Amino acid sequence: MRFKWVAACFAITFLGVASGQERAEQAAEDKAQLLEQKAVEKGDKARVPKSQAITAPEAQAVDPAGAAPLDDALTCLARSIYWEIKGGPATEMEAVASVVMNRLGHDDFPDTVCAVVKQGSEKRACEFSWWCDGRADQVKEDDQYALAKEIARKALNKQLPDRTHGALYFHDKTVKPGWAKKYVRTAETRNFLFYRP
Repeated sequence: MRFKWVAACFAITFLGVASGQERAEQAAEDKAQLLEQKAVEKGDKARVPKSQAITAPEAQAVDPAGAAPLDDALTCLARSIYWEIKGGPATEMEAVASVVMNRLGHDDFPDTVCAVVKQGSEKRACEFSWWCDGRADQVKEDDQYALAKEIARKALNKQLPDRTHGALYFHDKTVKPGWAKKYVRTAETRNFLFYRP
């Protein structure tokens, strides 16, 4: 009898925690969608009221295993940050987040974070190389992914300074793409160069 009582208490507690995490995840996804729309409509001038900002616990509740489908702004942005930088420093993660956010609402790019991230995949000429590299996209380092989600949260909340100075493009320093000659270099990190028209 006592075992059944303990098991029932455990089950109720577990369901409460799980439903709390699901609520936080849904709240973050809903807020991210609204913030994404504001970024498209108002660009850098979009201010985020505190009540609409994604909280850190909400962001961390989204895609905890780093394996969810890429169908919401927070997951798409966090996974792009994670895979493009592949264990690099936070400053480079922030720069990638800025490039994605700078593309939102720009005439040459889609109007959602996920569409920006996946752009070009229909032609196998992805804007973000990790999306078309043919490798599995499941997260391997939980700490790095948690950091990527926090940076994505700040970027969507407009709490992240744009150290790329409006960059729409970037590349690893080990390559020299021909397109880079057409643009103005705006910033440099340890491993990447950033550009805008």
